[in-house]
Amino acid sequence: MKRREPVQRDALEGAIETALRPGQFIDWRMASAFTSELNEVAAEIDQLTSADPGRAARLYESFMAGCYEKTEEIDDDAFGIFIERLYCGWLKARQAAGANPDETASLLLDRMQDDPYNYTYELEREAVKVMNVENLAAFEHAVKTLFEAKAAADLSRHRWGEVLRAIYAEQQDAEAYVEVCQQTALSAKDCLALAKIQGDTNPNEALAWVERGLLLDRKKPYESAAGGDLAKLKRELLVRLGRPDVALAEAWTEFQKAPSKYRYEELMRFVPKAEVAAWHTKALEAAERGSLGSLIDLLVGTKETERLIRRLQEVSDVALEGLSHFVTEPAADVLSEAHPEIAAKVFRAMGLRILNAKKSKYYHEALENFEDAKDCYVRAGMNPQWDAVVAQIRREHYRKVGFMPGFERLVTGRGPGQRLSYLDRARKRWLPQRS
Repeated sequence: MKRREPVQRDALEGAIETALRPGQFIDWRMASAFTSELNEVAAEIDQLTSADPGRAARLYESFMAGCYEKTEEIDDDAFGIFIERLYCGWLKARQAAGANPDETASLLLDRMQDDPYNYTYELEREAVKVMNVENLAAFEHAVKTLFEAKAAADLSRHRWGEVLRAIYAEQQDAEAYVEVCQQTALSAKDCLALAKIQGDTNPNEALAWVERGLLLDRKKPYESAAGGDLAKLKRELLVRLGRPDVALAEAWTEFQKAPSKYRYEELMRFVPKAEVAAWHTKALEAAERGSLGSLIDLLVGTKETERLIRRLQEVSDVALEGLSHFVTEPAADVLSEAHPEIAAKVFRAMGLRILNAKKSKYYHEALENFEDAKDCYVRAGMNPQWDAVVAQIRREHYRKVGFMPGFERLVTGRGPGQRLSYLDRARKRWLPQRS
């Protein structure tokens, strides 16, 4: 009897399996490095798409299967984003290989209907962007068939309606998009999509959709993401229609409601060049009446250092401790060299915020904050203030055994910045020391 030859395994399948680390649980601390390795392998498959698209498609399928198998062994919300990348790569490879569009649409829909981990939820938003005309038309036909086969009360009908919306938005087909909305329900998000479709050819019609979307959004208890995008698009359309003064007035109204760095940048887009300085001052004065965090973020972003210093001098320690690191860290970094006395106050607040919240997994960051605070206090000649911080932490946080040993090393001059690296410690222990 003739012996069957073993099936040759694709060399990249070995790389896929190694990168997936079968049997090893990936917790949140390992997730970033793990995903980075997966992306490196995916990049190799990407490069095959033009030279050997059939092989690339098969490898993408194996990779996706492996990722689904890995799901129970990983704690990382971003894993689904990587799998979405694989789906898009698979679609591009099949197209490059000349695969039948109807078959591709059928295979994709099979997975979207049978996805135990819901990785394909909203996949259509990215998938339609990589489909060519033929594949997009085949996908539309298959989805529309599913949509029309479902009863109005069927929840899956809503799902396929969303997929059709993504298809028609990509095809810039306003009429078909409206038809789907008429069979389901019109939302502010739909109005935004329709305004974008109409924007290039009919700005007046686009503006009408924007106004309709804003009206729908105002009926909700809070502004949606679509609401913010609609307001921004409205201002752009007003400028195109020769009404820049109205666009500026609306941007100013939005800024006054909730001053922020983002809304400042949006406001200044519509300010005439000759009036920039006056509007800048006007905006900063309005921002003083807004939230502390938004004000600090704005002052850092606009390089208003003197205003920033005055505000930080006035603010209480308690108020500063309540602010996010995303706000306080940039401010401290900006001030640390030229104004260490102010930066010390901010670094101290950052460290105490972590301790007061008992966020033990961030204690290493708190130690870095206190090390920076100590450095700033010393450079500013404020040693007594640093001593007071040390006394406060010893008094209020002595029970935090995961933090205090490192803090005591920092106090005695052996903080995070002075500790030897892993290799330095190894060399000191195992290699002969040379004089």
